[in-house]
Amino acid sequence: MLPRKDGLTVCRELRHAGVLTPIIMLTAKAHEAEKVIGLELGADDYVTKPFSPLELRARVKAILRRGAVEPGDVYRFGDVEVDFARAEVRRAGAAVDMTPLEFKLLATFVRRRGRVLTRERLLDEVWRPDSSPTDRVINNHIMNLRRKIEPDAGNPRYLISVRGMGYRFEG
Repeated sequence: MLPRKDGLTVCRELRHAGVLTPIIMLTAKAHEAEKVIGLELGADDYVTKPFSPLELRARVKAILRRGAVEPGDVYRFGDVEVDFARAEVRRAGAAVDMTPLEFKLLATFVRRRGRVLTRERLLDEVWRPDSSPTDRVINNHIMNLRRKIEPDAGNPRYLISVRGMGYRFEG
C-alpha cells in the first residue's frame, strides 16, 4: 500500500538486485497467502497491523542477531572466502573464477544459510524475471558451484541436496 509500488514488488526488486539487507514487511494485509508470498519473495519477517512496538523491536533484534551478510562483509567457510564488496571468491587463498550468476547463487545460499531453498525460490532470487530456466539448468549451476567451493563436489559438505525439496547451504 505504498504510493507507487506495493511492498511485494519492492521486496522482489531489492532481492533481484542482490540487496542483502534484512526486510521486515509491516502491513495491514493479514491473510496467510499474503504472508507466504511476502516471505517467498525474500522478506525475512512479516508483521501485521496492529502490532506491538515491543514485538517489532524484538523481531528487529532477532534478525540482526542472525547476522545477515551485508555487502562489504567477508564470509568464510572451510577454505572458502566470499568478499561481497569485491564480488570475489577465494579458495585456499587462490581466486575462484565465477560467473555473475554463480556469485549471485552463492550469495543467496550464504544469505539463507541453514534454510532449504526450493528451485522456485532460487528462480525468484537469482534469475531474471524474464528468464525461465529448466530444472536441469538449475542443477547444472549447482553442480558448477559445488566444483568451485566444495572439497569434494561428489560428496558435498556445504551445498546439500534436500531430496524432493531443493538445496540447503551449511557453511
